[in-house]
Amino acid sequence: MDNLPLVGITLGDPAGIGPEVISKALSNHKKGGSGTYAPLVIGSKTIFDASLRKYAPELTSQSIKTVEAARDVANGNKAVPVLNIESPDMDSIPLGTSSVAGGHASVRAIEQAATLAQSNSLDAICTAPINKESVALAGYSEFGHQEMLARIAKIKKIGTMLIAGQLRVVHLTTHVPFREAHKFITKDRILEYIQMTDKAFKSWGFTNPKIGVAALNPHGGDGGLFGDEESEEISPAIESAKSDGIIVYGPIPADSIFLRGVNGDFDAIIALYHDQGHIGVKMHDFHRSISVNIGLPYIRTSVDHGTAFDIAGKGIAQSTSMEEALIVASSLASGKGFK
Repeated sequence: MDNLPLVGITLGDPAGIGPEVISKALSNHKKGGSGTYAPLVIGSKTIFDASLRKYAPELTSQSIKTVEAARDVANGNKAVPVLNIESPDMDSIPLGTSSVAGGHASVRAIEQAATLAQSNSLDAICTAPINKESVALAGYSEFGHQEMLARIAKIKKIGTMLIAGQLRVVHLTTHVPFREAHKFITKDRILEYIQMTDKAFKSWGFTNPKIGVAALNPHGGDGGLFGDEESEEISPAIESAKSDGIIVYGPIPADSIFLRGVNGDFDAIIALYHDQGHIGVKMHDFHRSISVNIGLPYIRTSVDHGTAFDIAGKGIAQSTSMEEALIVASSLASGKGFK
């Protein structure tokens, strides 16, 4: 038990389904025996305890002051350790609604988790969803996890990789309007993301990761008939990466590359814009899809869904994505890759 990785779990927006899916995931983890990780919930103990009473009444929580105490509590199999972060007006946050208090609670938990991960006090972090409107209402200019984590880590680039089983897709662009996405499809950026992906997978135990790069245009441009991005930007980036010893293939038409990823031809795929990658992953296994960052100096996984305000408090949220995100976080932290 003492060697289990300690995974910090942020509660997300308290008005959403984050506390519910965390409670359900930890309940299922407990039922499975000793489990694969030691959890540390980071956020409001008041909110978490209310969620436990409703969704996992067999579990209890224990407030802790230090990470060492969290390991003792978790490894002792007694209760779920909680690093309590109370924010103003927590008792008055209505379910399913954006709020200043919800934004403050979300960000404070993320900042605490990231700080602990930066100092190697945590082996990994796993984040529940936050609401961008709540974060904005609370006065923060950074609306998403990645922007906050990049600031704390003092780095400029973080990559988003979606995973559903064998299919692992790194996104060259994420929340960029489609009409603007093509501006980011440059040789330099593609090469940078290939290099980031190669470095991340090697740090996770892949000796020679195989990377596939999706094409942008129909049929990969068909020799320039349907676009020239493949010949002018994508292929030169791939050739440059190959010259550095990276095992990379492409550009491969998007209508076939994801099936090849599912079949194990690639350890990772580079998708060129948000929906190109998201559709493939979510069609493959919607409920088990999760997000993993590349480029951070520590492991961070997340559910691949939002706060789901419309069903918050109804008890119908599925915890599958949270369970998968926690398993992957612990597996990567243990040096077992994506097993």
